[in-house]
Amino acid sequence: MTQILSVDSAYSHCLKLAQSHYENFPVASILLPKYLRKPIAAIYAFARTADDYADEGDLPAAMRIQQLDQLSAQLKQIQTGGYSGNDPIFIALQDTVQHFKLPVQLLEDLLIAFRQDVNQNRYQSFDELLNYCRYSANPVGRLVLYLAGEPSSQQLAQSDAVCTALQLINFYQDIVQDLTEQNRLYLPLQELSEHHLTEQDILKPDTRQLTPVLRSLYQRTANIMANGVLLGTTIPGRLGWEIRAMTLGGVTTLAKLQSQPDHQLLNRPRLSRITLFGVLMNAFSLKRYDSRIQSLL
Repeated sequence: MTQILSVDSAYSHCLKLAQSHYENFPVASILLPKYLRKPIAAIYAFARTADDYADEGDLPAAMRIQQLDQLSAQLKQIQTGGYSGNDPIFIALQDTVQHFKLPVQLLEDLLIAFRQDVNQNRYQSFDELLNYCRYSANPVGRLVLYLAGEPSSQQLAQSDAVCTALQLINFYQDIVQDLTEQNRLYLPLQELSEHHLTEQDILKPDTRQLTPVLRSLYQRTANIMANGVLLGTTIPGRLGWEIRAMTLGGVTTLAKLQSQPDHQLLNRPRLSRITLFGVLMNAFSLKRYDSRIQSLL
């Protein structure tokens, strides 16, 4: 099949898709270097499409898996011989992969997580949650690093720590909402059981019974984040600022979660505009970033 859609038009489609959704994914951030906006939009459009397939509640699980497998087949075309179809997302994605020499396996890893979303909505242990983050969050950070150049093994490990921690923090903010609206629970069932707790306890207005589990999870997440906070200091320019801002934003949110009283530990913390502005300003200066991180972790 001959492509009739230009690469520029394909990227325009991805940018429009990215700008129409609000996510933690750094799509249209003003901090991003201009040369990264199109490739990141292409990656986002791919991930957004896969996420929509995984969460298409009206379709049977088998059909959703089939849709994800079709995305995987298109990725293999990019990797082995070149994509020749007319899907704007894959036209742009192929250009991004070829131009920046991205490991296609990282995109495949995201599909592993989306398949898991179809088939699994409970996690027995913290290790299971970490393994989910390995596929759902860590590939995004690694892809961004590869867009910026050749990351070191230390930078990749730091990125994994930050992305895992950010994913866990997102889970903690939406525990009740995920459980009631999507029947998903991102708390380790074994730990709930060890404290003689059930899912019904999560829905109670007073969270004191959950305190041992939640405070332990918050601290473990802080420890994971601490292993990656230096990543943004090793990358120059606007991308380094972006990574520091995202990291500090996550640390700030986690600190707010930890500071809540025991009976309100599941309240969703809100970062005011003033707080967010402070995050941006503190992330701009390496010295202020380091000082703020040390005060929060």
